[in-house]
Amino acid sequence: MLEKIREVALKNALANAVKHEGKADTKAVVSKVLGEVPEARSIAREVVRIVQEVVEQVNKMPIEEQKKLLTSRWPDLLQEKKTEKEKTLPPLPDAVEGRVVTRFAPNPDFAIHLGNARPALLSYWYARQYKGKFILRFEDTDPRTKAPFPEAYLQIKEDLKWLGVKWDEEYIQSLRMEVFYNIARRLLEAGGAYVDTCSEEEFRRLRNEGRACPHRDSSVEDNLERFDKMLEGHFKEGEAVVRVKTDLSHPDPSVRDWVALRIIDSSKTPHPITGDKYIVWPTYNFAAGIDDYLMGVTHILRAKEHISNTVKQGFLYNHLKWKYPVTIHFGRLGLEGVILSKSKMRKMSSTATVNPFNDLRFGTIASLRRRGIRAETIHKVVMEVGVKPVDAKISLVNLFAINRSIVDPIARRYMAVEDPVYATLEFSVEKLEAHVPRRLGTKEFGVYELKGGDIIAVSRVDLNAHREKEFRLLGLGNFRVKGVVEKEGRPLIVLELTSLSSEEARSRELPIIQWVKIGEHLPGRMLVVNGDRIESRSILIERSVIEEKTDNIIQLYRIGFARVEDVSEEEAVLVYSHD
Repeated sequence: MLEKIREVALKNALANAVKHEGKADTKAVVSKVLGEVPEARSIAREVVRIVQEVVEQVNKMPIEEQKKLLTSRWPDLLQEKKTEKEKTLPPLPDAVEGRVVTRFAPNPDFAIHLGNARPALLSYWYARQYKGKFILRFEDTDPRTKAPFPEAYLQIKEDLKWLGVKWDEEYIQSLRMEVFYNIARRLLEAGGAYVDTCSEEEFRRLRNEGRACPHRDSSVEDNLERFDKMLEGHFKEGEAVVRVKTDLSHPDPSVRDWVALRIIDSSKTPHPITGDKYIVWPTYNFAAGIDDYLMGVTHILRAKEHISNTVKQGFLYNHLKWKYPVTIHFGRLGLEGVILSKSKMRKMSSTATVNPFNDLRFGTIASLRRRGIRAETIHKVVMEVGVKPVDAKISLVNLFAINRSIVDPIARRYMAVEDPVYATLEFSVEKLEAHVPRRLGTKEFGVYELKGGDIIAVSRVDLNAHREKEFRLLGLGNFRVKGVVEKEGRPLIVLELTSLSSEEARSRELPIIQWVKIGEHLPGRMLVVNGDRIESRSILIERSVIEEKTDNIIQLYRIGFARVEDVSEEEAVLVYSHD
């Protein structure tokens, strides 16, 4: 690995020197090397030393010689790269500064996921870009098929706040039922709708044939009377609906005279907010279309699966002589490797005894946050896909790579051991002092004093792999397995110090393993997603992790990044993020 580090250091030192009039910068080159050789982070001090040597050699070369060597070995690095501009959103069509109104309208039938974050962030960003208004609206008018979760209203607001989204107005549609009834009456009076008492099968047959329902031409008075009877409970579920008049020859049969309001027996499926107060409920298209107008929404940003809904709502607006908002349809945003289906999440969470919204197997914002994904990571993903009409799928690997670039510079590093084996140290000097780097590029270290006979824990896997050869304990020295002794009734591996020299470890390419000093350790549990299971793995970790706060992201040497779920004097609970 040392030769690889030197090679990468030379490449980047030459490129940096040519770019800056023959003088390479050590810090910049170290950063490049650690980015290209991530496994070298465990020997960061050695990397710095090698880079310093290489940079010193390169800086002594004339710039022409630097260019010549770079051209011969890495010619692509001499090609002038375009300056990468910060990604921005395209202009919003027909937008007037100060008058733009956007909205995010989730159904609180579960928590929001990465795909929902796309319209939420885009709508919010555009509203702020044009100094307009952003509305949060809960669309909860289906107490049966998409029954709201009472806890989801608060969870969605918490998720949006974590994403940095701030709304100017907030509405809950189930508290606006009288508004929808009044508009329905206006629509019936205008002749743009009718009350249909045909059976669903009969209407479907007529619709597919492009023929009118016999109630389509009923008088305004008859329609208003039947609507009042719907509100009074005269009809049962399925016996009457209000339909919006459209084009009976429209190529999409679902557009033909679509349902605006229907009867749902809320005594059987009470609404979490209004209980069984209402039995006539507006459909999505009716409630969303009405509220977009009444709330002054100027621009709707939503997935292209809503294109047919835009068409349906257009007929509603024409009947009421309203102007339809500018609508932008974009593709779906999916995340591979997690569960995004709300129905599946609801089913899996029905037996959960804790918060179902942040189950680590799910792709909800709450779950991603719990796994250590930062809000900035989601911002980057959404900004990158923007308002493109094509569907986009991002893998967990790519999501983790983006997140790693954000957390790597700020995460403190700790040694931790899984499946520990206990060992006692043997050396002739009075004491040893270990320096464990906490953050790369800083002078922040964890310092440990060790004496002969002190006990440490190392991973069983590491010990078995290196039992017959020497290895380096991170930040401490070079050791070998000498034997086994009995101490306080238990066997201990004896590790004998062979050398303190890190240079020797480098030249001999000794494996470097992490360890934890017993007495300065903290027991811990790390939750790890393994397929459709969540494993709880026992670890020992440096006790100094107790200084970390909940939600902090840390890095465990040679294990990966983890989020601090909880930490106390007794235990650290971590959630594994990624390597």
